[in-house]
Parts: sequence; structure tokens; C-alpha cells
Amino acid sequence: MDLLTNAFPMLLRGFGVTILLGVASFVLGSVLGALIALARISRIRVLRAVAITYVSVFRGTPLLIQIMVIYFGLPQLGVQLEPIPSAILALTLFSAAYLSENFRGGILGVDKGQWEAASSIGMPYGRTFRRIVFPQAIRIATPAVGGRFIALMKDTSLASAVTVVELTRVAESVGNASFRYMEAFLLAGAMYWLINTVLSVGQGMLEKRLGRAY
Repeated sequence: MDLLTNAFPMLLRGFGVTILLGVASFVLGSVLGALIALARISRIRVLRAVAITYVSVFRGTPLLIQIMVIYFGLPQLGVQLEPIPSAILALTLFSAAYLSENFRGGILGVDKGQWEAASSIGMPYGRTFRRIVFPQAIRIATPAVGGRFIALMKDTSLASAVTVVELTRVAESVGNASFRYMEAFLLAGAMYWLINTVLSVGQGMLEKRLGRAY
């Protein structure tokens, strides 16, 4: 009980950093992922090739390696980033590769008849995508995107490898100071579980709302 009392403020600060890393990376990764998804379905061959290569590289290499390259490797090229921006950048690039496939699957999941119907009444391509295809694609992609967000929150623990004082790093510090690693990491695990439970409930509510809307 004394460990909980003494360590809780530190764990709470680490919890806040974890939330920051996860939310910032998810928002930025969603924007980048949407652009990559559009490039994947583009008729421009060069854009498709670039998007395919991006997805292959970032899905085919470990996130920890990507974090290390950005934090330790970029300074050799004259780019120096602090630990938190480095972690956010790595998490963003990594999550964008997966989210792009989620979004692309959602877009391709919309019936082609929707495009044809819009075209038959003279609706431009851009307006068709914004008003008809995109809303349906989001509904289709929501379960996969929600799952990726939950996974991303857990992936933030790897930021501790580059000295980001997030939840896992704080739990390790508490364990080193008290030699009570079991309690420290169980507390951290409970806080991760709380984050992901809230996200799971929110995802379920969003899916029901989108289902009613359509």
C-alpha cells in the first residue's frame, strides 16, 4: 500500500505522457495514413509505388528499430530531436502504414455501384468521394482503426528505450528504487488496461452510432 501511495503521482505523470504519445501519434498517423491510402488507389503509378514501398518498409521492420533510427540515427544526418518528438515521429510513421491499409480496405469495401450511381447523375469524382464514399469507408474501417489505436497505446511503451519517461519507464524506475518490481509493473499494467478498456468501450459506442446513421 505504501508503494501505491508513494509511486502513484509518478505513475500518473507517466500515464499522462503515454496518453500524449498515443493520441498525438494516432491523430497524425491517421492523417498520413489517409493520404497513403489515397495514393495506393491512385491511377498515378509513381504514387502507388511510393505508397506500396512505404507500407512495406514500415510494416516489415520492428517499431523499436524505427524508434532507434530516428533518435540515434538522425543526429548523424544533422537532425537532432528530443526523446518525446522522436517517439511521436516514429509511432506516427509506424501507425500510418497500418492505418493506411485499414482506410484503403474501407474505401475498397464501398460498393462500386455507389460510384457508378454518382457518376450517372453527373457528380464530380471529388464530391462523390467526400459525400458518398468516404463516410461509408469510415464506418467500414472503424473496427480495424479502433483496434490499431488500442495497439498503438501499448506500443508507446517502447518509447522508454529512448529515455521517454512514460508509464513503463516510470514503473521501471519505481522498481529499481524499491526492488518491488512485481507491484510496480502490475500497477503500470493496470493503467494500460484502463486506457484500453476505455478505448474499447468508446469504439463500441462509435460503431453502434455509425451503424444507426447508415
